[in-house]
Amino acid sequence: MRKYLLLGTAAFAIAIYLTNASWLAEKHTGKPTLIAHRGVYQTFNRENLGRDDCTATRMYQPEHAYLENTLASMRAAFEFGADIVEIDVHPTTDGEFAVFHDWTLDCRTEASGVTRDHAMSYLKTLDIGYGYTADNGETFPFRGKGVGLMPTLEEVYRAFPDKRFLVNIKSGRPQEAKLLDKYLRERQLPLQGPLLVYGSEKVMQKIRALRPDAWSFSRESVQQCTVRYLMLGWSGYVPEACRNGAVVAPNTWQWALWGWPDRFMQRMQDAGSLVMELDFAGRGRGMHGIYKPEELEFLPADYRGALWVEKIERIGPYAKTKFTSGQHQ
Repeated sequence: MRKYLLLGTAAFAIAIYLTNASWLAEKHTGKPTLIAHRGVYQTFNRENLGRDDCTATRMYQPEHAYLENTLASMRAAFEFGADIVEIDVHPTTDGEFAVFHDWTLDCRTEASGVTRDHAMSYLKTLDIGYGYTADNGETFPFRGKGVGLMPTLEEVYRAFPDKRFLVNIKSGRPQEAKLLDKYLRERQLPLQGPLLVYGSEKVMQKIRALRPDAWSFSRESVQQCTVRYLMLGWSGYVPEACRNGAVVAPNTWQWALWGWPDRFMQRMQDAGSLVMELDFAGRGRGMHGIYKPEELEFLPADYRGALWVEKIERIGPYAKTKFTSGQHQ
């Protein structure tokens, strides 16, 4: 009896090994998907940054002339190599969706109040570069240069008909998913592929019901995907939370992901998911995007997942040389 038990255990272990053997997975060509957070933007000091702190007043000395979430910023991001540009949206009182990061206007503009409590016609008159300063308010290098630069979501899609955008719904109210879906259907948007969107799980649940083909994720869905895959991935099963969304693969414990790297990547690709590599060993607490080329050194040259990029103007050109475009080496 003991002999059969040992043989059965060994056979089961071999089956699990073969099911998850990375070297048996199909080899893929291509390059990483670069997601440019906010486009090309003015980076800022994140040390001791509070959730509601004004980042425009923590700006580093400007290295370029671009302001986040503007058409010029998005165009530059694509030119630097972005495959997807992340943008933030708010519904307005006149039926539009404003592309603007902040919940309120007080930080970046000369106005005040909640962004969504205003009409787009009014938001178009504001100077979105008004509040930026790198020297504690002694100078404001972008004041007067951001008037009228806050775009609508429709303007963004139509300005780049062949490009992809990842839309961040800032609110946690499911009703906002219905507003966005109606807005996009009336305008027959997006023009390229399915809707790419993320936000709170309640809003994403409504998006999935309204748009089954949407690529969506939330912090909760990413956590559920990771935990369930760690428990069940040995069998080749891909949890529902992983499908048509994002999967995070931290550099500190990739080894724990069943089938890493090639088998895992193949499973997630077949499930319509994008694997995002994140560096946990770098800046501050928790996860962060890629700022510097040296932060990519933990990745192999044949990496084919996604990268969340903070400084696309640096990472985009570097990624062209680091990542091979042919077969795995």
